Amino acid sequence: MYGSLVLLVSIFISSLPIVAVYIWLRSAKYQVSTVWFLFALLTGATAFFPALILQEFVIFSSFTQGRAALFFNYFIRIALTEELSRLLMLVIFFWINSQFQKEPITEISRGATAGLIAGFGFSILESARYAAGGLDISIMFLRIFTAALHGACGSRIGAAAILFRTNPVKALLRIFTAVAIHGVYNFMVTMPGLLSIAAFLIAVSALITAILTIRSEHTLDNTE
Repeated sequence: MYGSLVLLVSIFISSLPIVAVYIWLRSAKYQVSTVWFLFALLTGATAFFPALILQEFVIFSSFTQGRAALFFNYFIRIALTEELSRLLMLVIFFWINSQFQKEPITEISRGATAGLIAGFGFSILESARYAAGGLDISIMFLRIFTAALHGACGSRIGAAAILFRTNPVKALLRIFTAVAIHGVYNFMVTMPGLLSIAAFLIAVSALITAILTIRSEHTLDNTE
């Protein structure tokens, strides 16, 4: 009974940013239907599984020790694998969407929006995984900011998936930025004191930047 309660609390907490973003998208009158929103959310949740598989294959070598081991774990084994998994599932999502819409998604803002939502979907399953080990106040607090981080990085990955057709260099830059933000957050959140607080600020600022970018790119997409 207690385990089920912990799981429900974890899912509820990681869902709070999803509800906020959904309300924002609807109030801003973006062309995002509830069905499309839910499928983007499911896409992000599905990305959790290839990330787990990749992390099992990405192992430490005998040359990876000390600071190099920390960098490898936070930036490569976690951040890179999760963002590549998100990219894979978003590309599949956009392809399926084009089959139903009879035309590919070309708007960067729409790709970034899908990535933002997918990031939150990923966070739900990740939170459920951590809930299996118990959930205290500090972990509950952490999951809110980690959900924000996944949304922010997912937005950049979603934009990259669209940009590959027209500007591969810019697409790779978005992917690099997502991995860098993700890795820095992973590293700093494990540090004591002010560094862990700075990690929360990174997550929030990255999410705010992602939302502002979606707004500006939405304006550009509708004026071209």
